[in-house]
Amino acid sequence: MTLFKSLAVVGPGLIGSSILRRAREDRGIAQTLIAADSNAAVLDRVRELGLADIVTADLPEAAKADCVVLCVPVGAVEAVALEMLPYMKQGAILTDVASVRGQLGPRISTALPAGVSYVPAHPMAGTEHSGPDAGFATLFEDRWCLLIPPANTDTSAIHKIEQLWKQCGARTRVLEDAYHDQVCAIVSHLPHLLAFTICDTADNLSDELRADVLEYAASGFRDFTRIAASDPVMWRDIFLANREILLETLDRFTADTKGMADAIRAGDVESITDRIARGRQIRRTLIANRQA
Repeated sequence: MTLFKSLAVVGPGLIGSSILRRAREDRGIAQTLIAADSNAAVLDRVRELGLADIVTADLPEAAKADCVVLCVPVGAVEAVALEMLPYMKQGAILTDVASVRGQLGPRISTALPAGVSYVPAHPMAGTEHSGPDAGFATLFEDRWCLLIPPANTDTSAIHKIEQLWKQCGARTRVLEDAYHDQVCAIVSHLPHLLAFTICDTADNLSDELRADVLEYAASGFRDFTRIAASDPVMWRDIFLANREILLETLDRFTADTKGMADAIRAGDVESITDRIARGRQIRRTLIANRQA
């Protein structure tokens, strides 16, 4: 028995194409795989890679699937959902992979046709690469996928989306939308903001110093800035969508940075060592939790 007769992925980029690849390997996920996108070049590449049984630019056609997964940028989720919902059939499930929830759940829920459920989810997995070629079937293996169902969502629909992600290899947990955005601000959004900013700082150095920084970049700079290669439009939308919580988190980080600066300025060996040791412990905890 398959989980869904048909599964449509709208936006087969890194996340979307990884779902399709996993579903290609595990046919217990869906009998028919559908890939939809507005970009003809993306669709051509999906066909070349053989990622789906049906490849289309027609959203109403894709909306007829038993499960529709929106893998579009955060800023486009609501508009795409509202375009597809009128064509979705009774018993179908709409989900997405948006990394900022805000008011998406309540707004989309008010537009649901009778018998259609909305179970948003956020897989905590990714790389700095994008597009259909960036995906791989094991992307979600042993990673967390956070489910953020609106109030009164049908429990059987939640179970199906939870099972979808488990079959993709992920661990799952249900969170409320506001708490989800707080967690993601510190574990994902702020690190990306810092990576983009430190690259900007390097770019604004004098020409000679900038050239040498890029020429002699050590592992610390390389590792820290890896995620700065991520898609600019996607991250612009994320920063704006989670603006209030991200800025609160940034303020806290700025205060902690000042604390470290004050300790260095004062030569406070104990405070400096303590802050470094706590950072080291965080890293060890990530490894112990199989998240690094």
